[in-house]
Amino acid sequence: MAERSSTGLLTMMLEPTPAVAMTLPAEVREKLAELELELSEGDITQKGYEKKRGKLLAPYIPQIQGVDPSLQIDNRIQASSQVALQGSKSNKSRAANTRDERFRSDLHTEAVQAALAKYKERKMPMPSKRRSVLVQSSVEACTPPDNHSAPPDVTGLSERSSHHAERPHVASVRGVSRGFNHHTSVMETADGVPVNSRVSNKIQQLLNTLKRPKRPPLREFFVDDFEELLDVQQPDPNQPKPEGQQMCPLEGEPLGVVTNWPPSLPAALQRWGTTQPKSPCLTALDNAGKPVYTLTYGKLWTRSQKLAYTLLNKLSSRNEPLLVPGDRVALVFPNNDPVMFMVAFYGCLLAELVPVPIEVPLTRKDAGSQQIGFLLGSCGVTLALTTDACQKGLPKAQTGEVATFKGWPRLLWFVTDGKHVVKPPKDWHPPIREASNDIAYIEYKTSKEGSTMGITVSHSAMLAHCHALTQACGYTEGETITNVLDFKREAGLWHGVLTSVMNRMHVISIPYSLMKVNPLSWIMKVHTYKARVAVVKSRDMHWSLLAQRDQRDISLSSLRMLIVADGANPWSISSCDAFLNVFQSRGLRPEVICPCASSSEAMTVAIRRPPEMGVPPPGKAVLSMGGLSHGVIRVDTEEKLSVLTVQDVGQVMPGALVCVVRAEGIPYLCQTDEVGEICVSSGSTGVAYYGLPGMTKNIFETVPVTPSGIPISDRPFTRTSLLGFVGPDSLVFVVGKMDGLMVVSGRRHNADDVVATALAVEPMKFVYRGRIAVFSVSVLHDERIVVVAEQRPDASEEDSFQWMSRVLQAIDSIHQVGVYCLALVPANTLPKAPLGGIHISETKQRFLEGALHPCNVLMCPHTCVTNLPKPRQKQPEVGPASMIVGNLVAGKRIAQACGRDLGQLEDNDQFLYIQDVLQWRAQATPDHPLFLVLNAKGTVSSSASCLQLHKRAERVAAALMGRLNTGDHVALVYPPGIDLIATFYGCLYAGCVPVTVRPPHPQNLATTLPTVKMIVEVSKSVCILTTQAITKLLKSKEAAAAVDIKSWPTVLDTDDLPRKKSPQMYKPPTPEMLAYLDFSVSTTGILAGVKMSHAATSALCRSIKLQCELYPSRQIAICLDPYCGLGFALWCLCSVYSGHQSILVPPLELESNASLWLAAVSQYKVRVTFCSYSVMEMCTKGLGSQTEALRLRNVNLSCVRTCMVVAEERPRIALTQSFSKIFKDLGLSPRAVSTTFGCRVNVAICLQPNRLGKLAEQGTAGPDPTTVYVDMRALRHDRVRLVERGSPHSLPLMESGKILPGVKVIIANTETKGPLGDSHLGEIWVSSPHNATGYYTVYGEEALHADHFNTKLSFGDTQTVWARTGYLGFLRRTELTDASGERHDALYVVGSLDETLELRGMRYHPIDIETSVIRSHKSIAECAVFTWTNLLVVVVELEGSEQEALDLVALVTNVVLEEHYLIVGVVVVVDPGVIPINSRGEKQRMHLRDGFLADQLDPIYVAYNM
Repeated sequence: MAERSSTGLLTMMLEPTPAVAMTLPAEVREKLAELELELSEGDITQKGYEKKRGKLLAPYIPQIQGVDPSLQIDNRIQASSQVALQGSKSNKSRAANTRDERFRSDLHTEAVQAALAKYKERKMPMPSKRRSVLVQSSVEACTPPDNHSAPPDVTGLSERSSHHAERPHVASVRGVSRGFNHHTSVMETADGVPVNSRVSNKIQQLLNTLKRPKRPPLREFFVDDFEELLDVQQPDPNQPKPEGQQMCPLEGEPLGVVTNWPPSLPAALQRWGTTQPKSPCLTALDNAGKPVYTLTYGKLWTRSQKLAYTLLNKLSSRNEPLLVPGDRVALVFPNNDPVMFMVAFYGCLLAELVPVPIEVPLTRKDAGSQQIGFLLGSCGVTLALTTDACQKGLPKAQTGEVATFKGWPRLLWFVTDGKHVVKPPKDWHPPIREASNDIAYIEYKTSKEGSTMGITVSHSAMLAHCHALTQACGYTEGETITNVLDFKREAGLWHGVLTSVMNRMHVISIPYSLMKVNPLSWIMKVHTYKARVAVVKSRDMHWSLLAQRDQRDISLSSLRMLIVADGANPWSISSCDAFLNVFQSRGLRPEVICPCASSSEAMTVAIRRPPEMGVPPPGKAVLSMGGLSHGVIRVDTEEKLSVLTVQDVGQVMPGALVCVVRAEGIPYLCQTDEVGEICVSSGSTGVAYYGLPGMTKNIFETVPVTPSGIPISDRPFTRTSLLGFVGPDSLVFVVGKMDGLMVVSGRRHNADDVVATALAVEPMKFVYRGRIAVFSVSVLHDERIVVVAEQRPDASEEDSFQWMSRVLQAIDSIHQVGVYCLALVPANTLPKAPLGGIHISETKQRFLEGALHPCNVLMCPHTCVTNLPKPRQKQPEVGPASMIVGNLVAGKRIAQACGRDLGQLEDNDQFLYIQDVLQWRAQATPDHPLFLVLNAKGTVSSSASCLQLHKRAERVAAALMGRLNTGDHVALVYPPGIDLIATFYGCLYAGCVPVTVRPPHPQNLATTLPTVKMIVEVSKSVCILTTQAITKLLKSKEAAAAVDIKSWPTVLDTDDLPRKKSPQMYKPPTPEMLAYLDFSVSTTGILAGVKMSHAATSALCRSIKLQCELYPSRQIAICLDPYCGLGFALWCLCSVYSGHQSILVPPLELESNASLWLAAVSQYKVRVTFCSYSVMEMCTKGLGSQTEALRLRNVNLSCVRTCMVVAEERPRIALTQSFSKIFKDLGLSPRAVSTTFGCRVNVAICLQPNRLGKLAEQGTAGPDPTTVYVDMRALRHDRVRLVERGSPHSLPLMESGKILPGVKVIIANTETKGPLGDSHLGEIWVSSPHNATGYYTVYGEEALHADHFNTKLSFGDTQTVWARTGYLGFLRRTELTDASGERHDALYVVGSLDETLELRGMRYHPIDIETSVIRSHKSIAECAVFTWTNLLVVVVELEGSEQEALDLVALVTNVVLEEHYLIVGVVVVVDPGVIPINSRGEKQRMHLRDGFLADQLDPIYVAYNM
């Protein structure tokens, strides 16, 4: 975007107002529409588009006073960039006027504003929040009115062609009312259904903001062993490449020889302590800025000696001295006590102990504190020195000792205050040696990842560094220096504790706590003490600007050097310029500002010398951001917006050799115009990372080589982690740090630069300066940029959202990189680094763990993620022309299988009608018990023998025969029990067609009663049979609120029917007659009733009887709903047909007694039992922790041979496995649990009974269910590829059971209806005598389902009539054989065809995405996904506090990208229980979708991903 120069500004002005648009001639409008199309298809660049468009519109734009408006804007920007350029031509005189009047930060802000102006305000949909989540904001902000986010007008003006939806323009121009497109809030969805809701408006906007990407060309064929390749960013052939010479290593001036230079730092202390004891060394200030104590050199010397003596001689454990020279000791001193720190530091040096200065751990969970503990442990620290006050403030354990912090070793805490140390005897003197290569101290450093390393500095390096600093800064004996930095590490330690003592300087130490109270304090101290030198960070300069109005009489004329310790930061230049601008009038000379560059490893790398040293003037470079992102230095000439202005950090340190090498890979020397990592070779750098030899070699012993591979020097170099280059006059320039480097699709961006751009967008208004963290996270094999900022408490929702969208646009414009996630958190919630600032690695960690708790989130995966695999185009499958040879389709076995033959008929199998079987049993075995129904207590609430059931059925038939005609439909609305079964047979006796209906729930009539009403109406029932209680309920006041109770058909209460026999039984003329209707609501929300004929009913019972070996002597337990599908068949039909006894456990009773079903199974020693997934879930959740209690109640499940889960879905492996695992303790065999599969067209296709004893040799036993692992990526392409368990992208699938006798199954292509090979995923088709004969009605989509029951293959076996199940699956011939020696064909169900999501040309199953999402955060209880207008919508139930809601947005987006290569469009966070679930425990995703679009979910948060 940066290459758009003035044309961008021009088009902004040329945007036709609606009024102008109306008056444009037709041909111009047509040409504009053509241009739009070209742009949206990617056939023309943005620049070309704008040029052509400008030309077309130029004649129609009114000129302002004869001047082209674009030029006015342009000149201003040109002027400002001229200013930016002049500094880069070096060797200007050192006068004040070479600094331009307006400071750098203005320029950057201006560039950002100009960049934003280019973005024709694209309206982005604002996320919506529930009110309770809003921290402090107005009500209006939380629910924008409809027109607030009205989509661009897609219906109105004709010349705004249909592509308009993809590239919205400014919808209104000042002066034209916003209501201009108000009538568009009723919109059409993708299906052409008008929708009017806030949600759909926002989604429409979201679609508008997503530009259609140019479709990349697709590969010809999908190969079976295809590795789904992510798009790898190809380097742009036109990207800038370095063209300069190879750089020459740069040498600093030689270290001067000083005759009386002390041989070591302790020697210097001894000299000043004995010869100048009254000389001030350090003045400490309190929080009011008053000097509390001045430490003299004499005091420092005596107190350090005392401490050294005490440490070596007075601390012992088991009569051994606790410490010996060379031991490491932790120094834990607060930032406001520099005196005690200095005494402790020099005390350790005198005792030859190694001080390890660290931060004071305030709580047990400080950011990064665990890592510090790790460092202490690896350094073998056993003793910590601290002050009395600090020791009192540390968290304590019960014993009163200091608590052990998480991850810390056990430490002995020693207080160094006067009363705890002893005066050494007269004859004891500390050993003062010459500086050696032994370790002097260890400085800690935190890496980008958050790990803490200890950098060891030797005595000789410490001395050499002091020497080099003294020479470079021109320090003289007795000077006064003000230090604002942390004295424990880096520049604060080097200048304020070490070099100062070397030169007997007087340090005024300004604590951070004082700076917070009074940011001007350091300037006042410079004035008061006439300090010659001040050591600050750019932050301190920035703060003092905000407070400077309060002070008039301040003079900074005493300063000869203002050292800016973080001068290497790209935005320090704006602080320096702004500071100079204000304080030049108070005596600050421009040339005293001396930025320096340093790193913990290499210590000071370069520093700008004070003016008296006669060095060249400072340099400034205005560099092209685009060039820098490719690692190339280009002085910017035309790009104006996208530039980085950097200042030099002076010359190389005395005695050092510096070179710049490639940051990654082999350290080749860079070319002169190439950015690389600066490396230093000198005697004054750190030596190693303590205890990390591998990393030490990498960082401290780098050998830079020329392009031909020859080392440039025999001295090893230390990598500084600073990225930069050497400019003219041998000045060093730094453009970033390795730690802040983010490499996004091959281009480098610097975190600090991105921070600067974010701050330039209306700075200080919504976010706190300095409270912004920028880092990258790796998602889908590339780095993604995340920006986190603290929001001001007074910023409204609307304001913050505006600010966020502007930040995104600014970063996109200036850095040409998309931001993946922008999050705002409440003020003061980001983890802090010890002295202000943000702890970046800890923030990143929290972001990835979902523990950041933002109050606003904006994700833009659509713009950032450019490496998704290419969308798939469907190839035509194998057509009929390809040879079918035997059973092979194109080289693969045809995927077909069948159950065994039905075999000979037995005595009850000759009956064609189930009601005849009941009559026969009532005569043959009248007292044989068929049914036992259990209540919640586990006792038998009712039972029925063959004769009792027959008698009750006769009574019902007698009641019906007078009233109804043969063939009338009757609705049976009963709770689960014998009544339901008896009235079912009564209907058959009377020649009526029963329809079983689940009764309404008395506590929830509003949602359950309409379903009852719908089934009664759709099934055309002329009469309702039910109990007295339900009769009352159907006609109650509450019912009237939910449905029209006057339109119920006749309601018969069957509780007290007279005992009379019906005159004669009805005999159906043919078995093809309708026996009953089976109604059920599918997961996609379609109510479908199927017709079951008498022949199908008998065939179903016979098939189940053979498969499960059911005989009168058997008992089975059933815990299922009896209203539809296999549940109904097992509950009402099978016992009557096979004569076995059924123990019926209504699932509702489990809500009050979760152990009811398992206790019954144990009590009756049942070998075969059936349940549903919801029952299994109730048991695992409700009884998981109670297995011990159940065992004590003698619940024993070892009797169970097979427990079958009845389902119309893919087997839920995780649930069945955890069920088996939990109840293994109660004797449940791990092989017992298996699954079944049925659907609307055939309620029982597979059942998986295990081997059942002596009957096995009769060829009825089935092998164990097998689990296979398939490649999820291949599955998306409808291919089945088996992989090893645990391999990436593997998905475990369990077979759905053994195919029933008489059932044939084939896998067919959903589109061509041809047979498929067994490595393909296709629709499962089934042919069997117990198929349903058709839909009675499908409420909603009749036409679609006409061919479901009688379809034929388009080629191959074109005779057989099949029914389409609507489920996708595949067949696998396994190695197992059944008892007849046949190979076992396993059927795997993958998912419902109606539920699948077609995205990017691939087929996704919602459950797979949901499984990934649920795994992504501990607080996600449940998840459901669906699509809307090609956007993936993810709804998650949050089980936890609402402040976690926004944490989920990024985690959900990440996991779906990583595992499924899909971009989530909308993330909706709702309360637990919002996702609707049907009686079978399946998610009703379409109901959820309707609720979402109608705005009925009351979500906690809705995030629209850009």
